Amino acid sequence: MNGEMLPNTLQEAMVFFADEARAFDFMKGIRFPTGKVTCPRCGSGDVSFLSTRRKWSCKHCTTNRQFSLRTATILEDSPLGFDKWICAFWLIANAKNGISSWEIHRALGVTQKTAWFLLHRVRLALQAGTIMTDKMGGIVEADETFIGAKARNMHADKRKKLVGKKTGPYAMTAVMGLLERHAEKGRSRVKAAVLKSVKKGDVQAEVRENVTPGAEVHTDALRSYTTLADDYNHKVVDHAETYVNGNVHTNGLENFWSLLKRTVKGTYVCPAPFHLHRYLGEQVFRFNERKDERGDLGRFLTAIGHIVGRRLTWASLTGEDRLPTTVTA
Repeated sequence: MNGEMLPNTLQEAMVFFADEARAFDFMKGIRFPTGKVTCPRCGSGDVSFLSTRRKWSCKHCTTNRQFSLRTATILEDSPLGFDKWICAFWLIANAKNGISSWEIHRALGVTQKTAWFLLHRVRLALQAGTIMTDKMGGIVEADETFIGAKARNMHADKRKKLVGKKTGPYAMTAVMGLLERHAEKGRSRVKAAVLKSVKKGDVQAEVRENVTPGAEVHTDALRSYTTLADDYNHKVVDHAETYVNGNVHTNGLENFWSLLKRTVKGTYVCPAPFHLHRYLGEQVFRFNERKDERGDLGRFLTAIGHIVGRRLTWASLTGEDRLPTTVTA
């Protein structure tokens, strides 16, 4: 950015990136952090810049020679300007309770459908920002919850359709959470995933995949956790009797669940189960980055730094690419 100071607030960001050339230079730094522009298809650095189109031409590719800053990123094929994308990243990375597509629609002046698609593409970057390659250790809290609509809150017509079917937690989506207490720099970090069920096999597989053997694992009295003691220092707090027994509790995860459900119920109003993992990734990102020393700017830079090498198309998001092809005789 040629030594320019980056903004620290949303208002400053809107003014700062309203300049098209400045926004382009910023995204160029994100797309090519080393400063060397290379072809995203063949990796060649033998490229020439087409200033009138703000694209590059690769001298090695025989087809699809031209590429832009959007190529091979979540912004690919988007007609929206960088200024709108940057503001969207800033908003969703820093909105503690999430931000709906209708709010983005009003704030950025795009259609609600466009805003919904944009938000899911931003969530893809946030999910990448939450990936942890190392396993959790020390003291780890494990807990599960259920996300979904309650029958008693449904319209009478929808409730009638549930007659004879499973309701309550059985009709909701199971979510598993793991929280490592006082991890890097004394800040707890969390992982969350959608489960098929809360049966022993599904629950323990998630723990064993993400927690180092020998770690101290705190859970509630759910029977699915019973054999964790074979590989872990397993301590149980029975919520029918108490929520805290010395330092044994799952209150850290309960705090995360409250934030997640405030987002899901209050802002997004019960997202579809097949998109739930995206909303989980969004909330995990904000929780793990909640104490970034640079504040809103830091969370924004971390989020937008994961746009490269990822793409989400409308067809894959909506399931259109999995629909059977109609064949006519």
